[in-house]
Amino acid sequence: MSGVQENTGAAKTGFRESFDLSTYLVTDSAQARAAGHDLVDLVYEAVAGGVTVVQIREKDTPAHEFLDIVLRVSTAVARKVPVLVNDRVDVYLAAREMGAKVAGVHVGQNDLPVASVRALVGPDAIVGLSASTEDQLFAAGVRSAGVDYVGIGALNPTTTKKDAPGALGHARMAELVAVSKLPTVAIGGIGLEDVPLLRAAGADGAAVVSAICGAVDPREAARALAAAWAGVRAGEMA
Repeated sequence: MSGVQENTGAAKTGFRESFDLSTYLVTDSAQARAAGHDLVDLVYEAVAGGVTVVQIREKDTPAHEFLDIVLRVSTAVARKVPVLVNDRVDVYLAAREMGAKVAGVHVGQNDLPVASVRALVGPDAIVGLSASTEDQLFAAGVRSAGVDYVGIGALNPTTTKKDAPGALGHARMAELVAVSKLPTVAIGGIGLEDVPLLRAAGADGAAVVSAICGAVDPREAARALAAAWAGVRAGEMA
């Protein structure tokens, strides 16, 4: 995008030019632990199963612990898929400064203004923004905002995000996807049965938390979600 402030420290992961939102994992370390998984191992297995983007979301984790998680996850999978940092632009910048191949950030409506986020992270980072109304989608699509994709939600009731907006349902989700000028990923209580409906509505991806972080087998859970997006049975996936 033109008009973005240059940042010579930007990490050039190459993902901003082309990234696949279809099977998008948002992490929850508490759910992972409850299911008996180390978070980094879970992310690695999920990527092996077909996850195409990883967003590290650890809202209740101190900054130094969050940074450690970002560094370890990036080491495990950042050469394969984009690794995004939720909300904490400072953690993203610190990880990048330490050599991590982090690809960008995802911020919400109550975080730093996205134009300021873009100025901080530079032109090569992916910037995602949460949205749930037509006005928010319109603002995100303004070129000067520097947003690469929007996360629309919540589709279904969810307990994984304390400040999640009310459930939209599939009909309203389809309306918002149609309004967006940017690639869209749906989020919020998404299960396997929602994935084909979201693709049919024109979304570019489905973001999940519990469907992978709470799964007995994260690799197989990711494989099933990727297969559902592709429109084939999980057993038919290569």
